[in-house]
Amino acid sequence: MDLILWRHAEAEDGAPGMPDGKRRLTARGEKQAHDMAKWLQPRLPKKTKILVSPAVRTQQTAHALALPFEVEPRIGVGADTADLLGAADWPTQSGAVMLVGHQPTLGRLAALLLSGGEADWSVKKGGIWWFSKRSREGRDQTVLRAVINPELLR
Repeated sequence: MDLILWRHAEAEDGAPGMPDGKRRLTARGEKQAHDMAKWLQPRLPKKTKILVSPAVRTQQTAHALALPFEVEPRIGVGADTADLLGAADWPTQSGAVMLVGHQPTLGRLAALLLSGGEADWSVKKGGIWWFSKRSREGRDQTVLRAVINPELLR
């Protein structure tokens, strides 16, 4: 199984009285999303399941891929690592799953997958962390395949 964590691109600051989930991408965020989508498109496994937080900024980020996605409330603002793992059905799901979500949960999940414990690791705005699960000599292993930030693509 592949698990791709994609943090939403740069979003506008929240205005007083504006719900957090309504924040939109900035012009820079739209560029970040399109740059990352351009990198991802030829590399994504066929039939990748894309799950997106209900927040507007995550849906705008995912739209850059021009692929179908599902809005998944379990990965919204305030989710925890167990919510994300449950939504992705990691590691038992076959194929590939992409989660388009938020900090700090994406960073905590990355830490959990690589070190066995949650920690406040940073996933840059618009960045992806791509993991694979494999078995070697009868043992399951988590492999970090890629960490890409939009600034690296320019």
